[in-house]
Formats: sequence, structure tokens, C-alpha cells
Amino acid sequence: MSRTTVSRTLLATSVLTVTALLATACGGSGSTTAATSSGGGKNLHVYAWAGEIPDTVIKGFEKETGIKVTVDTFDSNETMTAKLSTGASGYDLVEPSQYTVQQLIGQQLIQPLDHAKIEGLDNLAAKFRDPSYDKGNKYSVPWIWGTTGFAYNDTCIKSATSWKTLFDSAHKGKLYMLDNMLAAYIAGLQVTGHRATSTDKGEIAEATAALEEQKKILAGYNSTNYPQLLSSGQACAAEAWSGTAMAKVVQSNKNVHYVIPSEGGSIWTDGLAVPKGAKNVTSAYAFINYLLRPEVAAQATDDGSSASANQAAREHIKDKAALDNPAIYAPDSAIAKADFLLDPGTAMQYFQQGWTKVKAS
Repeated sequence: MSRTTVSRTLLATSVLTVTALLATACGGSGSTTAATSSGGGKNLHVYAWAGEIPDTVIKGFEKETGIKVTVDTFDSNETMTAKLSTGASGYDLVEPSQYTVQQLIGQQLIQPLDHAKIEGLDNLAAKFRDPSYDKGNKYSVPWIWGTTGFAYNDTCIKSATSWKTLFDSAHKGKLYMLDNMLAAYIAGLQVTGHRATSTDKGEIAEATAALEEQKKILAGYNSTNYPQLLSSGQACAAEAWSGTAMAKVVQSNKNVHYVIPSEGGSIWTDGLAVPKGAKNVTSAYAFINYLLRPEVAAQATDDGSSASANQAAREHIKDKAALDNPAIYAPDSAIAKADFLLDPGTAMQYFQQGWTKVKAS
């Protein structure tokens, strides 16, 4: 993925802030048609994660349709949601992560999609056609995706497949966890036999106890340079996000391996949604259709170093090595048990209270 790993460290804060807003607000290949005066002019304003929509995609769309695209970028879902909540964002398309789609639906900040105007949804991989966070893709179209797992250096750990590796005292002082509340709880919940999407108070308490015990053997929490620590051997194993930084280390250092834990890990995805009040709606649908073309979606990988949610795009990807790099494209078999991390709603208080205990232990 093009997004830097540090951006993911904002996830916990984003969920907390947006959940608070929720409480207040809710007590094949298709053709692209140029926009007309109906539903918007020849302009398109997009608010997206930095680097996730390659410039080559923007330029190709502009050349074909004559629609002028303006892209503003954000570094957290919180920032994007706050902008939309003002009611006058001026954006025609936004790129929320999966749990944020749920929150934006709850706040009525995005509008249902008219599937009659969309071509190519059947190009999406099966796991993105009817996702748990947006059944039937009613509000969003997945664009790119990634995973949360862990990586290890085989000069220190011969082989590893389970979260238990990160809880093994044999590697004391050379283990790292992501400095991110919800990411840490993926491991804490799954290593104690629960789903990463659990909102059960007792199960979260079990995970908290496991994380408190684990902290005694950690070298620290790290969401920035852990790929480099793994490459140098300073870290034996670390919880990790898939994407550009991790993928480069896996590609350049044969001793470093990225894996989805046998307990499941998690999947995240960033997709496209149309905000309430969007002015250039026709242009927005034209762009969605353009991105759903397999040859265009392939550019997310070739030019953006991200895994495309478009299954049909895989045969068009030029960088074949990316398809075999689990830190970009995790094998289907590896993510069979992986959950989409969802908005925990009112259960957020249990995570917050537990994380405070873990950090203070």
C-alpha cells in the first residue's frame, strides 16, 4: 500500500473521535461516460488517502473524459470525517476505510449508490462484493486492501505461523507490537481464542490480561520503523501492517517473512463513497466506473504499490513479483479466517479502559 505505516497509528484515535460524533448524530470492463450538466459539470473533487490513487490513474481519466479532477489528501479517517461533518466539504468522492464506512452511514454523511449507474462491480474479488461492513456494497466500492499480521526474521526465529510467537518469552526483548490500540487487540483477542471483531466485555478483558502479560517481554510498541528493525535483526518478530514499507523489506531481505497468523489476523480496505450533497455526481460515477476497469485497477499495484480489491485486475498487473509478496497480496488461503475490523460502537469503552491498563502495567 502507498499509505505510510505511521498513518495507521491514528486508527484508534479516529475511531474514538468518530464514535463520539456518531453518538451525537444518531442518539467486466465498462465504458466511462463524460459528465454532463445533469448531476454535475466537468469537474470532480476527490478526498483520498495520500498516494492511494496514482497520478497515472487521474491523468488517464482526465484525458479520456475531459473531466478535471482535483484530489485533496488526508492522513486519517478522523480528518476526513470531520471535514464531511461540516456539511459543506465540496467533495464528490471520498475514500473511507471499512469501519469508517459504517460510521459515515450512521451519521448520514454518505449516500446510497445507484448500482444501475455502476459498471464492473463483478470485477471485485468475492470478499469485497458483499463485505460485512457494507452489505451489498450499498454505500461504497472497495478500491485497495491490506492486512494486519506479523513479520519475523528467520535468523532469530526459524519459522512462525501463530500470534503466540509474539507472546513467547524465549524472544524477550526482541519483540514489538504496533503502537495502536485496536491493532494490538487483534492479536490479544485472537491469541485467547476470540474473534478480532469481538465486542464482548469478558472477551476483551481476557485479551487485556494477555496483553498485560505480554508487555513484560516486549522491546516496545512501534508503528513506524519496525520493518527496518526486523531487517537489521534488532527485532525477532513484530506485529505488522502489510504495505509498501513492509513489502520492500520482505522483497529485499530473504530472512524477513510477513505472515497472516493462523488465528486469522485482519483485513482492511479503503473504498470510494459519494458524500451527501455532492455536486458532481455524474462525474463521481464516471470515475468509479473507470477505477473498476481491470487494467486501471492494476495501476493501484504497478504505480501505487497497493493490493487492488479488483480480482480481474490481477492478470493486468505488470509487477508479477507483487502478486507473490504476502506483504502486498496475502494468499487467499491465508486470509480465509481474517476479519474486517469493524466499528466496535459502545464497546469502544472496554478497549479504551483495557488499553489504559496495558500501557500502565
